[in-house]
Amino acid sequence: MSKESGDRHAQPHRWRRCAAGLLLFLTGCGQLPPTSAVVIAPVPGGAARIWIYRNDYQYEPRDTPYVWLNGRITGVIQPNAAFYRDVPPAQYTVTVDSYGVAYPHQFAEFHLGTGQEAFVKILSMREKVGGGESRASRTIFFSQLFPADAARPAIAGTPFYGSM
Repeated sequence: MSKESGDRHAQPHRWRRCAAGLLLFLTGCGQLPPTSAVVIAPVPGGAARIWIYRNDYQYEPRDTPYVWLNGRITGVIQPNAAFYRDVPPAQYTVTVDSYGVAYPHQFAEFHLGTGQEAFVKILSMREKVGGGESRASRTIFFSQLFPADAARPAIAGTPFYGSM
């Protein structure tokens, strides 16, 4: 058997592998289900839950900053996304990577008891910097505690990015 005929028979197999890999890649890039379509387990016994979400509009920044719980990274907030973390009852500060020096009251602080839930919305604002034609904008992020009755409907249609 010549090398040429062996290569000819190998080509369809390579093509199939490439097609299968492409199909797997594309299915992974689909839209995540909305939070309302996901079965959310109840808060585990002895724990509390912190929901973190972002409802972005068309002209909002597409940045994906880290979200921190008490100085530790807990996740990355995607534009128009929701996730939660089950945590021990304690005092929490939710911060978000943001440009510049923190403003007073820029980040949410609260206490959670056993079985309680907190809803923290990530908000953003553009800040213009520089002068003249080289003027640029940078994103400042905020975290704000929202009441459950306002947060639950906002999260319902937001893609769910999971829990830990």
